[in-house]
Formats: sequence, C-alpha cells, structure tokens
Amino acid sequence: MPGPMVVVHDLTKTYRMGDTTVRALAGVSLTIEAGEMVAVMGPSGSGKSTFMNVLGCLDRPDAGSYTLAGEVVAGMDGDALASVRNRRIGFVFQQFNLLPRTTALDNVELPLLYTATPSAERRARAIRRLQQVGLGERLDHHPRQLSGGQQQRVAIARALVNDPVLILADEPTGALDSGTSLEVMALLQRLNRDDGITVVLVTHENDIADFASRIVSFRDGRIVDDRRHTPRDALATLAPPASAQPV
Repeated sequence: MPGPMVVVHDLTKTYRMGDTTVRALAGVSLTIEAGEMVAVMGPSGSGKSTFMNVLGCLDRPDAGSYTLAGEVVAGMDGDALASVRNRRIGFVFQQFNLLPRTTALDNVELPLLYTATPSAERRARAIRRLQQVGLGERLDHHPRQLSGGQQQRVAIARALVNDPVLILADEPTGALDSGTSLEVMALLQRLNRDDGITVVLVTHENDIADFASRIVSFRDGRIVDDRRHTPRDALATLAPPASAQPV
C-alpha cells in the first residue's frame, strides 16, 4: 500500500563506554516511502549501524518515535519487537550467517520455525523463495557446496520467506567479488522493482550505493546528506548490450 514505510523522528541513542558517553544518534528524523531503495552511508562511528539496528528492532532508541508500516514501534518491549522483526523485516548480512551443517532449504525455512506455519507450508514457501533467487536446483546443498554469491542468495531467500515489507541489508556485497556483487545488487533491485519490497542497505562503497534511488549519509550521529538520483541498473552493468560485446 503506498505511503510511508519508515517514519522516524528525533531519534537519540547514547552508549556508555567506560567513563565515556558516545552519542550514536543525535536527533535523527527520516521518512522512507514504501517501495524505495535507500543506501545508508557514513564513516565508522557515524551512527549508521545504530540507525539500522533501531530500524531492525534489534535496539531501542533512548528517545524519539519510530513507525514501521503504520505500526508504532518505539516503546515496545523485547517480545513485541521480536514479533515485529519476524512479521515485517527480512535481514541480509555481510557474512551470510548460514548454518553450515544445514541445507539451503532448511536454512531458508528456519525463520518459519518460530511461527505457527504448518510444516508442509513452511517447506513450500522456502522452496518458492529459493526458486525466486535462482537456486531451485540447489535445495539440498550445504553452504560449503555453494559459492559466496550463492550463499548470499540463500540468505536473501531466507530474508524473504516471511514475506517482509522491509529488507535491511548490512554490507550485502562486502564479502563478494565485483561480478558477484553486481549479481546480488541486480537481485535486490529486482525485488524492489518487481515485488515492491522496500530495501534499506548499509554500504561504504559508493558504486554499490549508486544502485539505490536514494542515498542518506550519516556523520556524528546525524544525517548530513539525503539525496535522490537515478540509480544505476545492476543487471545492465552485469550484462552490457550485445553491441558492446567483442565479436
């Protein structure tokens, strides 16, 4: 449904590190519309990771408001936050975070084990998502039998299996070579464009951020730049036009 997916206003968050107080977020306000693809950038310590943790309901702000898909999130207790995470959000991490002794199918099915979804439906949904990311013939493969790009595709399928409205991707190409990075970004762009899933990704790479339609930059716990632009097409970059191919 069109409208804001994420609305945060005046978020603040501080941490104590020994005798030092670190202000990770210093009054952050931002609206992300449903269907946007947003890259979050900033140097180490800028607040971008804390911001993503708040969006992912992995951390709570000290003050400020957060609404996700119309649901007021700020102020929820731990159990309520866990419920929002499971119902609304899919996570993709730099290191894939797959269980090494478990098949691709079982890895994708894992989030559904925390729901009341019947076994047969869990299996069918996991298969469908693996097929969607191009791994329908790798269901029984273990992570060690898959390339880095294939492992990240399994991780993306796992992020999708609960039908989230928001995908949070933390350096999703950080462990991949440039060609495989393009494949992963092409997949995220397709999910954003064709399925309408809102995607927010953290990256330190300008060329990866350029695949998003909006770039939000953090520094010292504040947003210092927020700009929209025409994103690069990862699929076109991955596969140049036939006229550009050598003959």
